[in-house]
Amino acid sequence: MLEVKTLDKPDERRDFPRGHLEAVHMPDLDFAVATFEPGWRWTESVAPLAGTKTCQMHHNGYILQGHLHIRMDDGTETDVGPGDVFVCTPGHDAWVVGDEQVVTYDFQGQTAREFAKK
Repeated sequence: MLEVKTLDKPDERRDFPRGHLEAVHMPDLDFAVATFEPGWRWTESVAPLAGTKTCQMHHNGYILQGHLHIRMDDGTETDVGPGDVFVCTPGHDAWVVGDEQVVTYDFQGQTAREFAKK
Protein backbone atom coordinates (compact mmCIF):
# COMPACT_ATOMS: atom_id res chain seq x y z
CA MET A 1 0.00 0.00 0.00
CA LEU A 2 1.13 3.53 -0.72
CA GLU A 3 -0.92 6.59 0.08
CA VAL A 4 0.05 10.25 0.11
CA LYS A 5 -2.04 13.21 1.21
CA THR A 6 -1.23 16.88 1.60
CA LEU A 7 -2.20 19.28 4.34
CA ASP A 8 -2.84 21.79 1.55
CA LYS A 9 -6.05 19.78 1.01
CA PRO A 10 -6.99 18.32 4.41
CA ASP A 11 -9.79 15.79 4.72
CA GLU A 12 -11.43 18.05 7.25
CA ARG A 13 -11.09 21.32 9.10
CA ARG A 14 -12.65 22.08 12.48
CA ASP A 15 -12.89 25.64 13.74
CA PHE A 16 -13.34 26.50 17.40
CA PRO A 17 -12.89 29.70 19.39
CA ARG A 18 -9.32 31.02 19.00
CA GLY A 19 -8.17 28.12 16.86
CA HIS A 20 -8.68 25.41 14.30
CA LEU A 21 -7.56 21.91 13.39
CA GLU A 22 -6.85 20.44 9.95
CA ALA A 23 -6.63 16.66 9.58
CA VAL A 24 -5.84 13.95 7.07
CA HIS A 25 -7.04 10.40 7.60
CA MET A 26 -5.27 7.32 6.25
CA PRO A 27 -5.67 3.60 6.96
CA ASP A 28 -2.86 3.45 9.54
CA LEU A 29 -2.41 7.11 10.41
CA ASP A 30 -4.49 10.07 11.50
CA PHE A 31 -2.51 13.30 11.40
CA ALA A 32 -3.68 16.70 12.57
CA VAL A 33 -2.24 20.19 12.66
CA ALA A 34 -3.79 22.33 15.37
CA THR A 35 -3.37 26.09 15.49
CA PHE A 36 -4.12 27.91 18.73
CA GLU A 37 -4.19 31.71 18.94
CA PRO A 38 -3.02 33.68 21.99
CA GLY A 39 -5.73 33.44 24.64
CA TRP A 40 -6.74 29.89 23.62
CA ARG A 41 -7.43 27.57 26.54
CA TRP A 42 -8.96 24.12 26.23
CA THR A 43 -11.43 24.63 29.10
CA GLU A 44 -12.74 27.82 27.49
CA SER A 45 -12.44 27.14 23.75
CA VAL A 46 -13.10 23.40 23.41
CA ALA A 47 -14.80 22.16 26.61
CA PRO A 48 -18.19 23.56 25.57
CA LEU A 49 -17.93 21.53 22.33
CA ALA A 50 -16.59 18.37 23.97
CA GLY A 51 -18.97 18.42 26.93
CA THR A 52 -16.26 17.34 29.40
CA LYS A 53 -14.57 19.22 32.23
CA THR A 54 -11.06 18.50 30.90
CA CYS A 55 -9.69 17.10 27.65
CA GLN A 56 -10.23 13.35 27.40
CA MET A 57 -8.10 12.85 24.26
CA HIS A 58 -4.76 11.07 24.05
CA HIS A 59 -2.19 13.21 22.24
CA ASN A 60 1.08 12.24 20.59
CA GLY A 61 2.39 15.66 19.69
CA TYR A 62 5.15 17.82 18.33
CA ILE A 63 5.28 21.57 18.90
CA LEU A 64 6.32 23.40 15.77
CA GLN A 65 5.74 26.95 17.04
CA GLY A 66 4.75 28.72 20.24
CA HIS A 67 4.38 27.49 23.81
CA LEU A 68 1.67 25.50 25.57
CA HIS A 69 1.21 24.87 29.26
CA ILE A 70 -0.36 21.49 30.07
CA ARG A 71 -1.89 20.64 33.45
CA MET A 72 -2.97 17.07 34.12
CA ASP A 73 -5.98 16.32 36.32
CA ASP A 74 -3.59 14.89 38.96
CA GLY A 75 -1.83 18.28 39.20
CA THR A 76 1.25 17.40 37.13
CA GLU A 77 2.08 20.25 34.77
CA THR A 78 4.69 21.34 32.24
CA ASP A 79 5.41 23.73 29.40
CA VAL A 80 6.09 22.47 25.88
CA GLY A 81 7.62 24.53 23.11
CA PRO A 82 9.22 24.37 19.67
CA GLY A 83 10.97 21.06 19.02
CA ASP A 84 9.30 19.26 21.94
CA VAL A 85 7.73 15.85 21.33
CA PHE A 86 5.16 14.88 23.95
CA VAL A 87 2.64 12.26 24.97
CA CYS A 88 -0.34 13.48 26.95
CA THR A 89 -2.94 11.05 28.24
CA PRO A 90 -6.62 11.87 28.81
CA GLY A 91 -7.51 14.20 31.67
CA HIS A 92 -5.81 17.56 31.15
CA ASP A 93 -6.21 21.24 30.40
CA ALA A 94 -3.86 23.23 28.16
CA TRP A 95 -3.40 26.86 27.19
CA VAL A 96 -1.27 29.13 25.05
CA VAL A 97 1.55 30.82 26.93
CA GLY A 98 2.47 34.30 25.70
CA ASP A 99 1.52 36.24 22.59
CA GLU A 100 2.68 33.78 19.92
CA GLN A 101 0.39 31.44 17.99
CA VAL A 102 0.92 27.73 18.78
CA VAL A 103 1.15 25.21 15.95
CA THR A 104 1.24 21.58 17.04
CA TYR A 105 1.25 18.31 15.11
CA ASP A 106 -0.76 15.44 16.57
CA PHE A 107 -0.41 11.96 15.19
CA GLN A 108 -1.85 8.54 15.83
CA GLY A 109 -3.92 9.76 18.79
CA GLN A 110 -7.64 10.51 18.93
CA THR A 111 -7.22 14.16 18.06
CA ALA A 112 -7.54 13.95 14.28
CA ARG A 113 -10.85 12.08 14.53
CA GLU A 114 -12.51 13.47 17.68
CA PHE A 115 -10.97 16.74 18.97
CA ALA A 116 -13.44 19.64 19.26
CA LYS A 117 -16.44 17.49 18.38
CA LYS A 118 -19.54 16.90 20.48
